[in-house]
Amino acid sequence: MNDTTPSPRSALLVTHTGRSDSAEQARSVAKILRSAGFTVRMLAEEAVDLPLPDVELVAGAVSAGEAEIVIALGGDGTFLRAAELARPAGAPLLGINLGHVGFLAEAECSDLEFAVRQIAAGDYTVEERFTLEVTATLDGEVIAESWALNEATVEKGMPSRMLEVLVEIDGRRLSRYGCDGIVCATPTGSTAYAMSAGGPVVWPEVEALLFVPISAHTLFSRPLVVSPSSTVEIRVEPHTTLAVLSCDGRRVFDLPPGSLVRVRRGTRPVRVVHLSQQSFTERLVAKLRLPVDGWRQNRT
Repeated sequence: MNDTTPSPRSALLVTHTGRSDSAEQARSVAKILRSAGFTVRMLAEEAVDLPLPDVELVAGAVSAGEAEIVIALGGDGTFLRAAELARPAGAPLLGINLGHVGFLAEAECSDLEFAVRQIAAGDYTVEERFTLEVTATLDGEVIAESWALNEATVEKGMPSRMLEVLVEIDGRRLSRYGCDGIVCATPTGSTAYAMSAGGPVVWPEVEALLFVPISAHTLFSRPLVVSPSSTVEIRVEPHTTLAVLSCDGRRVFDLPPGSLVRVRRGTRPVRVVHLSQQSFTERLVAKLRLPVDGWRQNRT
């Protein structure tokens, strides 16, 4: 006899506890999910600041295990924090924006109830987003291992000193740079730090790795778009200052002079939820408030 008992549905709710409106929005999300038969989970450390009734408290590292979906309620920082939990579990991740730009979020706070009901009805699609795997070594010994959804950066550790690095791509020397740092970004991260540093915006479905020098003291400081199968190596020159490796601005490691950072495509993506058919062009225009009507429209 076949067991036809449906699997229990569960969702992990990750919230921005520092926002005054988070509690109200989190309660609304939890209520809709519970009414649809979900068990709602929440990180135990968040529940101290944001207690919700009838919620299962879980520990961080395994919190998304067997979850049908992870919902990040906040800005891009909350989304990136939730991605740390969703990625190892392979759970789809939905961002609902309570912040300002919220480029990674799929829905806005004003659409919260509609978005959660779509999730409950299973009315959504999932897209796999390119990630980076990052390894740092010193004299052949691994000193840091991490990953990134947006970007991995090697930056100077002392504000008053220029960082000197040697960059290789696929085992071939590209250039030496005297700079504030180097950004290696995914297409998802092309609208974040990489864009601020002068890099191009890349549509999410494009598979590529972005290389963007930060304030490079050289005539050749153009950002580069390289193959998704390429490996970028950034060597902190032995005579230069201390550097810092940062992955998504969340996982930070010191890099002594002589360190070698290797960046390549990650083997495990982040699975991102889509609720609508809005194109990336429309999202870009809306989030960055691009003047599609032209500056003359605002003249009196």
